[in-house]
Amino acid sequence: MTPNRPYDEERLAELLRALPPAPQGWVEAAQELPRVPRELDGIVARAEADAEFRKALIADLEEALKAEGYEPDLMPLDELRRLLEES
Repeated sequence: MTPNRPYDEERLAELLRALPPAPQGWVEAAQELPRVPRELDGIVARAEADAEFRKALIADLEEALKAEGYEPDLMPLDELRRLLEES
């Protein structure tokens, strides 16, 4: 052990193994993270190409997403609103 590194990799692994497992909800949320940016980009691209879709999103974002098969509860709606305003 060096003064700047009080734990080596083996000790860190030991400490991590001692932790309880992450709650299932955390695991599921982490698994969804890579999907979200792609999905948001796709929605914004479609809104740029489809004026009617864009109008529906602006009028009622959550309902327009539901109508297209998206799950608004699983999306960062504030981020999507920001992206739509910027586009």
